[in-house]
Amino acid sequence: QVQLVESGGGSVQPGGSLRLSCAVSGHTASTNCMGWFRQRPGKERERIVGFYLERGDPFYVDSVRGRFTTSQDSAKNLVYLQMNSLKPEDTAMYYCAATVALVKSRVECLLKVEVNEFGYWGQGTQVTVSS
Repeated sequence: QVQLVESGGGSVQPGGSLRLSCAVSGHTASTNCMGWFRQRPGKERERIVGFYLERGDPFYVDSVRGRFTTSQDSAKNLVYLQMNSLKPEDTAMYYCAATVALVKSRVECLLKVEVNEFGYWGQGTQVTVSS
């Protein structure tokens, strides 16, 4: 089992920044593919960042590319999502997620975009962007 706990959400004005953290614990060696998802009001949960833990070069969807950056501190078992130039449309509940089994490659990891392809989830952290 892998446990994920997000933190760092809050309210910010447009143009502001937040850094989300995802603490990963448990049998961490059992997963090597993670993602950041968000669920905006009235919308489906969507993957916005996919990353293969064994190799860098995450994938970002167009709506966040250039503004959001994910990184990891392996020593602390933390994954971060730095969010800059926030917009009102970034308002959402943000989740980190991990697959329940190892994947064989970065490509296989980045092809996982559906909610049901990730078996471990955090509780989510709310981000509100408003003036």
